[in-house]
Amino acid sequence: MSTDNASPLLIVEDDLALQKQIKWSLDRFESVTASDRESALVQLRRHQPSVVTMDLGLPPDPDSVSEGFKLLGQMLDIDPNLKVIVLTGQNDQAHALRAVALGAYDFLAKPFDPEVLGLTIDRAYRLAELQAENRRMQALQQPDALSGLITRDPEMLRIGRLIERVAASNASVLLLGESGTGKEVLAQGLHQASKRSGKFVAINCAAIPENLLESELFGYEKGAFTGAAKTTVGKIETAHGGTLMLDEIGDLPHSLQAKLLRFLQERTIERLGGRQELPVDVRVVGATHQDLGAQIKTGQFREDLYYRLAEIVVTIPPLRERNGDAVLMAHAFLRRFAQEQRRGNLALADDAIQAIEAHPWPGNVRELLNAIKRAAIMADGVRVTAADIGIPVPTGEGASPTSSDIDLRTVREQAERQAVITALARTSGNILRASEMLGVSRPTLYDLMHRLAIK
Repeated sequence: MSTDNASPLLIVEDDLALQKQIKWSLDRFESVTASDRESALVQLRRHQPSVVTMDLGLPPDPDSVSEGFKLLGQMLDIDPNLKVIVLTGQNDQAHALRAVALGAYDFLAKPFDPEVLGLTIDRAYRLAELQAENRRMQALQQPDALSGLITRDPEMLRIGRLIERVAASNASVLLLGESGTGKEVLAQGLHQASKRSGKFVAINCAAIPENLLESELFGYEKGAFTGAAKTTVGKIETAHGGTLMLDEIGDLPHSLQAKLLRFLQERTIERLGGRQELPVDVRVVGATHQDLGAQIKTGQFREDLYYRLAEIVVTIPPLRERNGDAVLMAHAFLRRFAQEQRRGNLALADDAIQAIEAHPWPGNVRELLNAIKRAAIMADGVRVTAADIGIPVPTGEGASPTSSDIDLRTVREQAERQAVITALARTSGNILRASEMLGVSRPTLYDLMHRLAIK
């Protein structure tokens, strides 16, 4: 195996003679060593190995395995993808099996065959590489549940993968987020990912008068009230076999909350004026921008209904917290509206890009969409400016970086400065402990402090 680009192998062994023997027998691997738990954790943070070989018997009590199991747990907490190969005594199979159950990759009994150990390490490196590549590909791939949203934000991509996992179940989902963040788009993505055969039906609980909302949700029989000339199916029945989205669920009248709770418990409904219970198979998605916890405290929203709706809770971040998404969406919206207006050569000017990045977008995606649509109609030339969009260009400290000053060196220096300051603060200025926390040597930390002018 070529180890030119691989992370070093970490060898944890308190017997220095055996440590040298293992390192010599594995000389084709670049390796670092540790003889106890503390030094192993320092080496792990400093070198970030993909593969570790370790003895369970470590100081201060090498005849016990408690320190070894403690180290195994700590290493896997730091890096759950770490491949740990445990070296055990001939009669320690129970300990070896326990180690594998706790997350170790494999085990070998001492005295080990160097060739077998080398092959085991080869396989561990190869598996680590494949899994890392798979994680990179998953991170780059937008989940199908986000097909209606334009995003590269890590948190939004995580939400998309969460929704895809939830989709196959019948669990009720509650979408929380500010107005305009894309709750209905995500609900539609959930429905599509679920492969349910029925329709996606949405109803806005805040947009329908209270005296009409019950009949809209549950339907009514002919003659149930004045004007009920025929039997009418409600939204819940219409969504049979599919997904029902209750938008702005926080505005649902208290009188209807008990009836909705009964439906969620029994999965049956009664139309207004009817006496027959009708079974309905429907996935319910609630959505609101309101603080339901506060509404529960004031008695506006039933706590038992909340827990029926909130089997899975998804909090959608506002647009201002989605790194890079505002400009990404603005480009896409402008292309769409330019095509609709037959102005295919429209593009965002530099001042527009800076303004979009700095603007807080209190109306989120909906506000951005409307602003870009207006600009596509009103722009005089082919370059859409901040004035066309109707938002101010930032100046001074609030200005976003231009293409000339958003270089990796600047970003890296800012990140290093923040990390060093945080580590020094957490360790009360202790250079040794700060260097261990940062995973660097003391001379390296001194060099960083000198370069970054940190005293």
